[in-house]
Amino acid sequence: MAKTPYDLDLDRNAANHAPLTPLGFLERAASVFPAHVAVVHGGLRRSYADLYARSRRLASALARAGLKRGDTVSVMLANTPAMIECHYGVAMCKAVLNALNTRLDAAILAFTLDHAETRALIVDREFSGVMAQALKLAKVRPLVIDYDDPEYEGPGAPIGSVDYEAFLATGDADFAWSPPDDEWDAIALNYTSGTTGDPKGVVYHHRGAYLLALGNVLSANIARHPVYLWTLPMFHCNGWCFPWTLSAVAGTHVCLRQVRAGLMYELMAAHGVTHMCGAPIVMSTLLAASETERKPLSATVQFITAGAPPPAAVLAQMKTAGFNVTHVYGLTEVYGPAVVNEWNGAWDALPDDEQATLKARQGVRYLALEGLDVRDPETMRSTPADGVTLGEVMMRGNVVMKGYLKNRKATDAAFAGGWFHSGDLGVKYPDGYIQLKDRSKDIIISGGENISSIEVEDALFKHPAVAQAAVVARPDEKWGETPCAFVELKPGAHASEEELIAWCRGLLARFKCPKNVVFTELPKTSTGKIQKFVLRERARAL
Repeated sequence: MAKTPYDLDLDRNAANHAPLTPLGFLERAASVFPAHVAVVHGGLRRSYADLYARSRRLASALARAGLKRGDTVSVMLANTPAMIECHYGVAMCKAVLNALNTRLDAAILAFTLDHAETRALIVDREFSGVMAQALKLAKVRPLVIDYDDPEYEGPGAPIGSVDYEAFLATGDADFAWSPPDDEWDAIALNYTSGTTGDPKGVVYHHRGAYLLALGNVLSANIARHPVYLWTLPMFHCNGWCFPWTLSAVAGTHVCLRQVRAGLMYELMAAHGVTHMCGAPIVMSTLLAASETERKPLSATVQFITAGAPPPAAVLAQMKTAGFNVTHVYGLTEVYGPAVVNEWNGAWDALPDDEQATLKARQGVRYLALEGLDVRDPETMRSTPADGVTLGEVMMRGNVVMKGYLKNRKATDAAFAGGWFHSGDLGVKYPDGYIQLKDRSKDIIISGGENISSIEVEDALFKHPAVAQAAVVARPDEKWGETPCAFVELKPGAHASEEELIAWCRGLLARFKCPKNVVFTELPKTSTGKIQKFVLRERARAL
């Protein structure tokens, strides 16, 4: 590239260039608003000064334990103060945070620990049982730190060598952390649900986390000092980067271990909650609350949801209940939400059915995403903006992952042609808004959790009576979708629906198991491929 006068003697230096990282959001909040309440958990209140000091203690303690740049710290935690601290302290010592899905089984967790080469593991007592099993199956031998949440009164015993608070006490509250040398350095590792094999490790960098966190401020219309209720699990794409977003606007984290209608209303009313995120199941839970569970809300709560677009009736009910719903779309590979159904005020004058049609669209790109398109995956040509022509939804920009850890083949395939291939099929409208029409990978999204149809099919195939099995999504009022299995039995073999569901529960996490089993001959193409589109129609009709 030819030099211009603007390139000569005008170089990057410490005075005019710094790596982007969301860690600085916490430092600034603690400096500007040290006394402002950062964390609420039961009777606990922690200021930004406290949150910053504890995060630095965690970073210092991890560094003293030998953790360094590029080492993985896995955490098995609920939405608790410790989880928020890990989003800062782990990266402050240059390590990488791997937040584990608390709903997974021991075998998958063991694979994850080994694949991530976990050096330290922080475990909430509630999940000590499954993590003890996972550690027996895993090859790695990390430092195990027990977290005992005062708000948890259920079963579970310590499995580590040190308690979380005792571990923090070994650290320095004035730990001199520094930004990454390169904003491209990894900040987090999140695993996708495996569709054709083992889960893939999605690597986030500091730059992307910084930009998506600020993108949330704009897309969710967040002003200074919001009060955010943690209904979205922080293990989902690092809570869609909201643990970092909240520090950027000096907001208050209201922690919540379990999504329960009465407790959600109680916390919203008590703390003046302004924002929350969640899958459609959270909306269903709120709307199903009894009159005694409901509490009057002081102001409209902004509810950001992903997954299947809410039906018009649900949106109307949410509005009546005191919530304004914003629909977003994204994937683990793009740090969570990167597309938003940006609502145009002129649409308020349209009939309800037309508004519902517009709300069903996934929308347009976040400001932090540089490119969003629907393209032919073979030719890479952009599809016509006619709302009809199917193509693959593709994205590009700074909030796209670094790639899949130790999986160059999958990374290259995902980035073929200079775009990230989502695997989702959709259409593009004349105004640039996109809408999903199908998922090419046959992922079932149930209650916000991704379920691989192939994984469920593999479990069914292991039953001695099953000859063939195909699993598809069946619409569900409460969960959005649930797995529905269509099964062909071997000649002379017998099995009941209850038997096969119980069989799957012995092999899979409970939420992955089919809710329905239909015994039938599977429809196939002339080449023997199962016609899943036919089965989806049958499942809808059940």
